[in-house]
Amino acid sequence: MKLIRPLAALALLVASALPAGAADAVFPPGLRLGMVPLIGLSTAKTFPGFESGDGSVKVLITELPPAAYGEVVSAFNSNPAGTAGVKQDKIETPAGLAYFTTESGKAGETPVKRYSMIVPGAGFSGYVAVQIPENATKIYTDEAVRQMFASTVTRKQVSTEEQIALMPFKITDLADFKDIRTLAPGASIILADGNESMGYESKPFMILGLIGATPQQADDRARFAQEAALQIPGVRESRVTMSEPIRINGQQGFETRIDGVSGKDKTPVTVVQWIRFSSGGASLRIIASAPRDQWPAAFTRFRAVRDGIQPKG
Repeated sequence: MKLIRPLAALALLVASALPAGAADAVFPPGLRLGMVPLIGLSTAKTFPGFESGDGSVKVLITELPPAAYGEVVSAFNSNPAGTAGVKQDKIETPAGLAYFTTESGKAGETPVKRYSMIVPGAGFSGYVAVQIPENATKIYTDEAVRQMFASTVTRKQVSTEEQIALMPFKITDLADFKDIRTLAPGASIILADGNESMGYESKPFMILGLIGATPQQADDRARFAQEAALQIPGVRESRVTMSEPIRINGQQGFETRIDGVSGKDKTPVTVVQWIRFSSGGASLRIIASAPRDQWPAAFTRFRAVRDGIQPKG
């Protein structure tokens, strides 16, 4: 018994030092990428990821387009030695083969160590950026960061409820849109009949989000709305067909419609942009697109979503 007890204690000690399993991975709200955070880190309050209690250690987690992973892999393979001062490495994770770099730098006047990692995901690339002050590197060592990276996992989807809960407004009517995906956690979200892998342009979809300061004068708002509509990414050969002030849930707004083409197949689409102006703070902007032959039915659904957006609180 005298021998067994120390061995049992040693086994417990070793087990506690090992990285937690994939089941213990933490997913920042709204993201499909997660990992086991380093000891002493908790979910960040102002960005997706983790941070220390004093905010000096940061782990930013985000999603990039699916092609980003391949581009990084090509860059690693073409220059395996890396560049001056930047160490390149790779590691196997439950999500797939991850590539990462390590380098020294400064955050203001504070010397820091930075790590950047990318992993493959289903329809996206997972990206992680870590920043650790040099005076904390004895605790948060290279090996500790490597073990955190090794715990990286992905999930197929984030629940609709979780994504909508992150938005700064309530969405009370989804109008039968089935594919719901966060574009920027807490800032913009897409509702679609299509999906990320097949493309959205061939079916109706909506993007809901907030924009910063907007003009207060009526003439300035009209000009602002038209210019914003003509700059909608992914729509080409755009032509404004209607632009006029409206009331949206009792607030001043502007509706602008454009015809154009979208996607690699140059699908003819009609797009409506609604801006619900705010006298102070951010304004609501809705972009809704449908192939022209699906427009009448889609427009009814678009309005249902728009009219169901309510303030929180």
